[in-house]
Amino acid sequence: MVIPENTVVELDAGSVEDSRAKEIFRNLQVLYNTRAGEQGLDRDFGIDWNPLDYPTESVKALMAAEYVRKTERYEPRAQIIRVDWVSGMTGDKKLENGIMVPKVVVSFG
Repeated sequence: MVIPENTVVELDAGSVEDSRAKEIFRNLQVLYNTRAGEQGLDRDFGIDWNPLDYPTESVKALMAAEYVRKTERYEPRAQIIRVDWVSGMTGDKKLENGIMVPKVVVSFG
């Protein structure tokens, strides 16, 4: 089972102004932790959870494509390097067996 509302955003090492990095990081956290359709003035904002009903490998591919598409549209200053899938532990939280959380690794252009 994939839990998109707990998406982890990781910034790739690089030279970026601190306040700019924080702003982009906050914007991506809001984007990735919002379900598409929840924002009244922009129903496309957020991540579409419809793929969660598919088999695990399909979910990973479709969700990764969704993160790339939405990042390009809503936060073009960031580029996705990769989307990893975390299981077991995320931060200081232990995940139940079978639970996966997306980890989106981004860099700044």
